[in-house]
Amino acid sequence: MAFSDDDTEVRAQGWRTLALFHDLIATELEAALQQSVQLSVVEYTLLDVLSRQVGEHHLRMAQVARATALSRSATTRLVTRLEERDLITRFLCVDDRRGIYTELTPAGHALLEQARPSHDKALQHALEQAEGVPELATLVRVVVPDSQA
Repeated sequence: MAFSDDDTEVRAQGWRTLALFHDLIATELEAALQQSVQLSVVEYTLLDVLSRQVGEHHLRMAQVARATALSRSATTRLVTRLEERDLITRFLCVDDRRGIYTELTPAGHALLEQARPSHDKALQHALEQAEGVPELATLVRVVVPDSQA
């Protein structure tokens, strides 16, 4: 299937707009998290994802990789870094010895709770900034439906 030049440009412009939206939010979050708790956005994301595990339900490393939008090898490096900081721990799955689970340590929970207000405030600020940019306002409404940024 061939696309016309106009179709290709529309897709490219859409992609550039999405990238701009992501960059605006990521830059705001990165600065706030680094300043407040010395975490990167992806480190925060991993801690947040792990904090949402319920009871005995644990995510395998492949699921963690998908949830953080990282490759498996990048996820392993990230987990190792946070494990060295005593923020998370790894353990083998009892049902499948090949499976590795991760979970937050008490220090990881504490740091995440300390980081959340900075994260949430920075996200709110980034969305408010994006709402003021005409080509990004539609994306804000998609991300935050039925409310104002």
